Amino acid sequence: MLRGPSGAGKSDLALRLIDRGAVLISDDIVLVEAADATIMLRAAPRIKGKIEVRGVGICSVDYVECAPLRLVIDLTFPPVRLPPEDMRTRMNDFLVPLCHLDPFQQSSTIKAECALRMVIDTPRWPIAADEVEVQCVE
Repeated sequence: MLRGPSGAGKSDLALRLIDRGAVLISDDIVLVEAADATIMLRAAPRIKGKIEVRGVGICSVDYVECAPLRLVIDLTFPPVRLPPEDMRTRMNDFLVPLCHLDPFQQSSTIKAECALRMVIDTPRWPIAADEVEVQCVE
């Protein structure tokens, strides 16, 4: 999940990740729900398969109906150089792995992929907030 204020570069980074093989769940609005000890992200019905491309308009792209949340990427300027290893954010009573990236750096797509790979390889799933005490960044 990419998070940031309007104009922070969420859709721009998403487009570059899609170009590298990622698939969109939803742009601007994503439905978040707890399901079987994890968090699922679902496409918002009215905007399925649509992404806003600044300067171009609303474009159609391939999408998936839903996927489990594994990582939250907060778009920040500048990102933390050496973040804590187990940084997490709270979402729907879960603690979710978190990283901070500058979406406009040329390497941001590769950094996003590296961050996700670290989460998958560890494995660091989102966990119920009452199960563990870790650093939580809101």
